[in-house]
Amino acid sequence: MDVFGFTLNRTANASAWRVLPNRWDFIAFPLIICVIAMAAIGFHQTMAPISTLEAKPISLDPSNLPEYALRTTLRMLAAMVASLVFTLVYGTLAAKSRRAGQVLVPILDILQSVPVLGYISFTVTFFLALFPSRVLGAELAAIFAIFTSQAWNMTFSFYQSLRTVPRDLDEVSKGFHLTSWQRFWKLEVPFSMPGLIWNMMMSMSGGWFFVVASEAITVGNHTITLPGVGSYLAQAISERNLHAIGWVILTMTVVILAYDQFLFRPLVAWTDKFRMETTSSGDAPESWLLDLIRRTRLIHRLLVPIGWMFARAARIPIRWPSVRPVKFVKPASEKSSKVGDIVWAVIVVVVTLYVVYRVVEYVSTGVTLDEVGHVLVLGLFTLLRVTLLIALASVVWLPLGVLIGLRPALAEKIQPLAQFLAAFPANLLFPVFVIAIVRFHLNPDIWLSPLIVLGTQWYILFNVIAGASAYPNDYKEAAKNFRIRGWQWWRQAMLPGVFPYYVTGAITASGGAWNASIVAEAVQWGDTKVAAHGLGAYIAQYTAAGEYPKIILGIAVMSLFVSLFNRVLWRPLYAYAESRLRLD
Repeated sequence: MDVFGFTLNRTANASAWRVLPNRWDFIAFPLIICVIAMAAIGFHQTMAPISTLEAKPISLDPSNLPEYALRTTLRMLAAMVASLVFTLVYGTLAAKSRRAGQVLVPILDILQSVPVLGYISFTVTFFLALFPSRVLGAELAAIFAIFTSQAWNMTFSFYQSLRTVPRDLDEVSKGFHLTSWQRFWKLEVPFSMPGLIWNMMMSMSGGWFFVVASEAITVGNHTITLPGVGSYLAQAISERNLHAIGWVILTMTVVILAYDQFLFRPLVAWTDKFRMETTSSGDAPESWLLDLIRRTRLIHRLLVPIGWMFARAARIPIRWPSVRPVKFVKPASEKSSKVGDIVWAVIVVVVTLYVVYRVVEYVSTGVTLDEVGHVLVLGLFTLLRVTLLIALASVVWLPLGVLIGLRPALAEKIQPLAQFLAAFPANLLFPVFVIAIVRFHLNPDIWLSPLIVLGTQWYILFNVIAGASAYPNDYKEAAKNFRIRGWQWWRQAMLPGVFPYYVTGAITASGGAWNASIVAEAVQWGDTKVAAHGLGAYIAQYTAAGEYPKIILGIAVMSLFVSLFNRVLWRPLYAYAESRLRLD
């Protein structure tokens, strides 16, 4: 009994010892408490009366920047969560349903081409009406504006991953009789993770590009300015305060390094386990925060039940209502499918014609045919700029992205720098461009063009890095064993592997460049304004003037150009990547 009693005590002590915090817990706990405190402070300020915004205007005192940075970061994180939910739902419907994809993919092309200013013009009133006396209404409007700059490239990445799942993995999932729900969480989401995480980085960084527009909200003649880095930057540009702009750059650097270390670096290290290969790579990405969480004792044990619940939820044998057993009545099935396609096509055409009719009816109240022709010509100018700039960015960033993605150690060093450059708003370069153009009498049509691709070129780099990072180590070793080198290595090994990712990056970069033209083709430094001939400058001009028929006309023409460009060039390349360049 004594021995048995000793064993019981020893077992009880061991169990108690396993739940006691260790030294790593004491390091991790303050970090968790800081995150909770930040969320609580942000929620409290969001629920404040809207009158507090007018009582406390934006100040260029640098001591306010920590609070402003906190508010902006929380908005961007909230928009990121909304973008992730949208991506999983919308991307799945577009990839899984042939009929839905015929509508959802073109709509996604249009959505990414609609400028942030276009969304703000028509959604602010709705969100303010939901919470008329609270800051929450303005916060939701700002979060939605940031969401529109983040969601589309994430959705394109997820859609591309779902369409290019290797056929052998698909056959394995069928062999295990996985339901649609199980296949989604056990195969498709893990396979999409490397590309999705890199696109989340790009989305977070790209959100900085339009944070100025999202934090200074105008409703009629009334302007609501939310505390944040974007509104601070807008005030600094308005007052031509170079010292304040320097403080903004420093603040952005700190914030970008923070969410690199505390969010994206752990995610990149965690998703390395989802690489599609049978041999391990030599260098795996690392994260000190992920290692810290794994070394904790109490926090780790608290996280185990959560992980167990998610794992059990992914194994629930849920079957979608639309998934039915295959019936061996082929002629009737084909006939039913053709009838359904015809009915669906008629519905889509009728809805499209009705939307076009309503747009034409509204635009015709304030626009003449000569104005329409003028806007189409401006669209051709912007199309030429976007095409040339995307081609140049592809030549530069495709080989560099492969070089970085194949070297995890180098990717770790480049990652924060690339995030900072991607997040660097074009607004910060307005003083340089305006002063140089005015002083040296330069042509704005040429010298404002680089601002268009300043933020969007990184979509190509980040997607190519994701593709090279996910490239199976088996294939690299096979190419090495067969001594495939030089141009043959690029043509037969690497380019086919990263091409689907490149097309995703090029599509989102192209759409983002059209969006960025709103900011880049009409710039201002103090009272000095410089504008290029283009569709972006046209939309920016009439958005400031509040002429909604002309705003709708500009957005409609931009959506038309983007949709046609994607349909003529990028969609055929997408189809080629899906059918010929899958890693099977």
